[in-house]
Amino acid sequence: MDPIWWLAYLALGGFVGLMAGLLGIGGGGIMVPILTSIFVIQGVPHEHIAHLALGTAMAAIVPSASASLWSHHRHGAVRWPIVGHLTPAILAGTFLATFIAALIPTRGLAIFFAVFMVLMSLQMLANLKPKPSRTLPGPIGLSGAGLGIGGISALVAIGGGSLTVPFLTWCNVRLPHAIGTSAAVGLPIALAGALGYLINGWGTPGLPDAAMGYIYLPALLLMAPLSILTAPIGARLAHRLPVGILKRVFAFMLMALALQMLYTVFTS
Repeated sequence: MDPIWWLAYLALGGFVGLMAGLLGIGGGGIMVPILTSIFVIQGVPHEHIAHLALGTAMAAIVPSASASLWSHHRHGAVRWPIVGHLTPAILAGTFLATFIAALIPTRGLAIFFAVFMVLMSLQMLANLKPKPSRTLPGPIGLSGAGLGIGGISALVAIGGGSLTVPFLTWCNVRLPHAIGTSAAVGLPIALAGALGYLINGWGTPGLPDAAMGYIYLPALLLMAPLSILTAPIGARLAHRLPVGILKRVFAFMLMALALQMLYTVFTS
């Protein structure tokens, strides 16, 4: 692999970690479109581009999700009974969705990803937050929510925070606990998603030599450590910079990256 790609993956990992610490936003929305472009330039066959980007992004989320879970647990912000009810369904939903993703062509995955990211960006721009209007459902209701959160998260390579936090706040869970609990379920999402993409891509012809299933190891090994290093820097900057303005800028950037991903897969 050309050393220039080492620098590209390091820079991407550093930027993702910085944004995660600064804005509390997972890196899938950044990683997937940029990885898609890199894989196109590297000559990955068109039919594997989106799958490889999604799988690599999911695997790269595992270390940061672990660190986030531990941090929120230390601050007593994780509602572990909720985690216990959500996690089995989230694991199942995430893992099964990777099998569905393996059957969807690259362009179909790109369209789903772009639509989701545009909707999420619009929500960020409008600062829409569900008003607490009900209590938490029972085990069956939580399992249904977990299946949906896990399934969508696997198809767009996110840790689930953009879905879990609104759901929990809607159910009258205090925001700090909603964020902490979301961080806790982010780890099983990342683990199940990474495992699913690894299994579904195993032995698939046309993947790069350094790929394990739909996980490209050079990208993973270079992105993940640097994202962990830069996340605390972003967290410190969050207390000094106008985060509200940065969130709006970030929302526009997510939309641009999603549209860029569409352009890449439809013209490559």
